Amino acid sequence: MTMARPSLDPELRELLADMPLMSELTPEVLAQLRQLPSTPLDSLLAHRQVDRREVTVPAKDGDPIPLSVLSPSPAERRTTAPCIYWMHGGGMVMGDRFSQIDIPLEWLDRLGAVVVSVDYRLAPEATGTVPVDDCYQGLLWVAEHAAELGIDPARIIVAGVSAGGGLAAGVSLLARDLGGPAIAAQMLICPMLDHRNASTSSRQYSGTPGVWTSEMNAFGWRSLIGDLTDAEVSPYMSPALAQDLSNLPSTYIDTGSAEVFRDEDTDYATRIWAAGGQAELHVWAGGFHGFDALCPQARISTTARRTRTDWLTRLLR
Repeated sequence: MTMARPSLDPELRELLADMPLMSELTPEVLAQLRQLPSTPLDSLLAHRQVDRREVTVPAKDGDPIPLSVLSPSPAERRTTAPCIYWMHGGGMVMGDRFSQIDIPLEWLDRLGAVVVSVDYRLAPEATGTVPVDDCYQGLLWVAEHAAELGIDPARIIVAGVSAGGGLAAGVSLLARDLGGPAIAAQMLICPMLDHRNASTSSRQYSGTPGVWTSEMNAFGWRSLIGDLTDAEVSPYMSPALAQDLSNLPSTYIDTGSAEVFRDEDTDYATRIWAAGGQAELHVWAGGFHGFDALCPQARISTTARRTRTDWLTRLLR
């Protein structure tokens, strides 16, 4: 029997009614979704004074990892810039470095930030820690080339949405544990943090079509985990497994009350506080998964985006 759920924000409910929804992902459906056109970056940059640079950096196994570096044009710069290191969403199985790129581009506009977006390898072709390791290698390159990129190395923020939010959390754990680059903050937008997929909110958003359901979440995690047993799953892959959440950078977490990741996200913030860390948590009433990326025109979406930008502004200034 379907569990009771928090109701959707009325405006989001109306917008969601026009979207194609599904209950489950299969390899066949994933193949079709991967054929859809990617985000048209050129149209997003058309009205902006932005310098674009494409680079590749070597992964741990030597494979190339593409990075897009988007910087305010020299005429727009006044000082060394903060950096937003961006990890896209897509359930670990789809998307590319241009997915949801409109979100960090707002911070390029408002804060003069350099945006670096990483094209980590996707599951099921890449399993285990490969995606998070790819993201970490990209971060190392950014830190090593900070002067060349016009970046202040003390103001690097890792950020991502959904799967990318989980990867940002994993990158922060890796940087802490390996003595890696200093990270000023982690911005975790509806992050995918827990492969166990067993929370109350996971059960609530099961058995019915949605943007991202418990069944779709299980598919994404199975694709990433591959042949690993639960005992072999690394906390860098599934950050909710991390026993120690101390000494992490300032953290921003937001999620919707009407989405599958609600409880694992609120639990992660609670555990950061319990470890003596600083986290700001927002649970947007009536928000479904990724609501502000899919429906940026909704009032709740503009509020969520503005609140993130205000937090970053306070942090960076």
